[in-house]
Amino acid sequence: MGQTDLGYKELFSNKEMVKDLLTGFVREDWIGELDFSKMDRVSGTYVSDDLRERHDDMIWKIGFRDRWLYVYILLEFQSTVDRWMGVRLLTYIGLLYQDLIKTGAIGEKDLLPPVLPLVIYSGKRRWNAPVSLEKLFPQTPSGLDRYQPSLRYFLMDEGRYDDSRLQMPRNLVAALIRMENSRSHQDLRLV
Repeated sequence: MGQTDLGYKELFSNKEMVKDLLTGFVREDWIGELDFSKMDRVSGTYVSDDLRERHDDMIWKIGFRDRWLYVYILLEFQSTVDRWMGVRLLTYIGLLYQDLIKTGAIGEKDLLPPVLPLVIYSGKRRWNAPVSLEKLFPQTPSGLDRYQPSLRYFLMDEGRYDDSRLQMPRNLVAALIRMENSRSHQDLRLV
């Protein structure tokens, strides 16, 4: 695991960083319904049915609306482009659901909690891998397409944000990206 991944894991183990990430960068109406006072980090280590151990980078559960419904956010930190990221995330989400079922966190009559798969990319090249699993399949015969797995992930490609987009007062994630993208000591002072 690279130093960037370790640094990001440390930073995003802080609730305020995750809150700033979601409120500052994920532009979805439902973000306003999250209850950040009900927020816990969840283990990202699972043993699959064939006894292989898998590690996610980071998972948080957050209260959603007025119920004990949780949104699981998978943070996958990347410094290189991975064309197969959608497949990796599909595997992680499946293992997360298996674990919730095995441990009794989801009862027999419960529904699965929604998941926001979120990739934070800090590499130099621009991310060019598909953010939708459907883009990894060839055109399938009519009728067969509805049986293919479906997944879309939120990509935060740090290099795509310009300074005007990062001018968020008191947003730790915006400040982090501005620091990482700064080219001079003067740029750093402005952060």
